[in-house]
Amino acid sequence: MLHVVLFEPEIPHNTGNIARTCVATGTVLDLVKPLGFSIDEKAVRRAGLDYWKDVEINIWESTEDFLRAHEGKKLFFFTTKARKNYCDVSYPENEDVYLIFGKESRGIEEEILLRFPSFCLRIPMINETRSLNLSNSVAIAVYDYYRQRGFTHPFKIEGQLHRHTWEDSL
Repeated sequence: MLHVVLFEPEIPHNTGNIARTCVATGTVLDLVKPLGFSIDEKAVRRAGLDYWKDVEINIWESTEDFLRAHEGKKLFFFTTKARKNYCDVSYPENEDVYLIFGKESRGIEEEILLRFPSFCLRIPMINETRSLNLSNSVAIAVYDYYRQRGFTHPFKIEGQLHRHTWEDSL
């Protein structure tokens, strides 16, 4: 099972978008308090559209509570400070995997990163770009995880046109 973990998320629209990505991929969403908003807020529901009710969510009281409960689990920390490229990791199979992201304003605390140096991953960017949007970073990481597994069932690989068929293009 794949989990997306948000340490102290601040922006409801990002969390709503991430919830929608989780529903679309069968991924569990773990939210670690303090949250910068109420998960009942209209903005979160609106960003998650009608999918918010379908996301599997776990709420944790603090970062330390989450880390203590997941000691020995496969934790991967996404940070602009990492030395390792996210493309260079092979996620383990048949184990729960946790993709962890920090708050929008500051990311994951460096003291936490220092505890897991070989599990810190970076999404490459050019120039001096500070960071990507949190929901975009989550989508990149989640889809890379499932790409490594070949998008097996229950992913729907092919789409269909609504008013035509692909054969009409011939």
